[in-house]
Amino acid sequence: MEFEPVIGLEVHAQLKTQTKIFCGCSTAFGAPPNTHVCPVCLGMPGVLPVLNRQVLAFSLRMALATGCRINQDSRFARKNYFYPDLPKGYQISQYELPVAEQGEIYIETGAGEPRRIGITRIHMEEDAGKLVHDPDRPVSRVDLNRTGVPLIEIVSEPDLRSPEEAGAYLRKLRTIVRYLDICDGNLEEGSFRCDANISIRPAGTTPFGTRAELKNLNSFRNVEKAIHYEIGRQKELLLDGGAVVQETRLWDPERGCTTSMRGKEEAHDYRYFPDPDLLPVVVDDDWLAAIRRELPELPDSRRQRFVEAFGLTDYDAARLTADRDLADYFEACLAHAPQAKPAANWILGELMAWLNAEGRSIDQSPVTPEHLGQLLALIDGGTISGKIAKTVFEEMTRTGQAPKAIVEAKGLVQVSDAGELEAVVTKVLAAAPDEVAAFRQGKKKLMGFFVGQVMRETRGKANPKLVNEILQRMLEA
Repeated sequence: MEFEPVIGLEVHAQLKTQTKIFCGCSTAFGAPPNTHVCPVCLGMPGVLPVLNRQVLAFSLRMALATGCRINQDSRFARKNYFYPDLPKGYQISQYELPVAEQGEIYIETGAGEPRRIGITRIHMEEDAGKLVHDPDRPVSRVDLNRTGVPLIEIVSEPDLRSPEEAGAYLRKLRTIVRYLDICDGNLEEGSFRCDANISIRPAGTTPFGTRAELKNLNSFRNVEKAIHYEIGRQKELLLDGGAVVQETRLWDPERGCTTSMRGKEEAHDYRYFPDPDLLPVVVDDDWLAAIRRELPELPDSRRQRFVEAFGLTDYDAARLTADRDLADYFEACLAHAPQAKPAANWILGELMAWLNAEGRSIDQSPVTPEHLGQLLALIDGGTISGKIAKTVFEEMTRTGQAPKAIVEAKGLVQVSDAGELEAVVTKVLAAAPDEVAAFRQGKKKLMGFFVGQVMRETRGKANPKLVNEILQRMLEA
């Protein structure tokens, strides 16, 4: 029997505010345990939460960027459950009236056609704390620094049909939140994380199967691997005559499998009710319009512009716009580079290869976009050859110097004097009479040999285009 997976993702994005959602405590990562806390986020009796306006603004940015319907009247609810890292015994979230609903994004599939993935809702909520498990003793300690850190939860429709589509959707969401500058997208620090709901059904049928929720997914690779495993586990159960149990399961990356954590809760288990300490959230038309005007150019439209304005391929444009910092670097480079295509090739080729080898991101590059653009201008103007440019680039990565200064200091200016090169070519041909005779008898591949000899004589400084022209003329004389 053939089965079809049905997958939905619940993505939590930590918002880049300086303070928490309902109090003035810092949201900075990595502080000593229980130092970024106050009576409000500790849930002390008698304290009152106050909504951070920036949290709402960031939530609206994401809602607008994903085409959601904005609920200009929304409200917070209490989600009741007990866990040691939840000091109040409930989480302030949104339920019946979230800030936004019914959005969409498009992902690229293997078929090459963009595929629409629906977004059910986006809502604001506070994060819980963190349990730190002692490796040497059966003891867990509670760190409440993260309690009250602002999140938006982005809930997809069950529109995903493969682990690869789930990975593409997650990467697209991460790109969008980084373009909007509302979340740093750091999976390792937990500021961008997701839970996956997976079920399977016989291919061609419409009812959904029983779903399992997967947690502890802290990388794109783990998301795809965990979903692959869970689909296989559920298939095996059904083919053996068993039944899938609705539950929450943990992904164990070391063992490469999922394990049961607890029964899956439904909404009624949390006993949601409106939070009596927080007023309804009302967004007026003028503020919403102002937020809409301030939206940056989003990745899909930027990619299309790169194709139309700069003549890039869809593939190159997609790679450049997948990261906002990389796209910004490319455009800053173009202010100094004469042509877009060579700039894209150098950034996606030499520069990214060097950064990946060094474990750096584009914003940590010692080669500034201005300097890379100047290097490309030197190539385009014939001052240096492409081969010499690679030597100059290596020096730029070591020193951060401007390319012109390196070229002048090391005497790397390309030889483009026709008379000087003719003398070198004459010398090379005189030293290889057998090869010259063979070339004239039809072995045209020997042209590469002659060019190489000229380059060796000039220590790689000869203008290759001019060398080829001179060789062609002299060999056919």
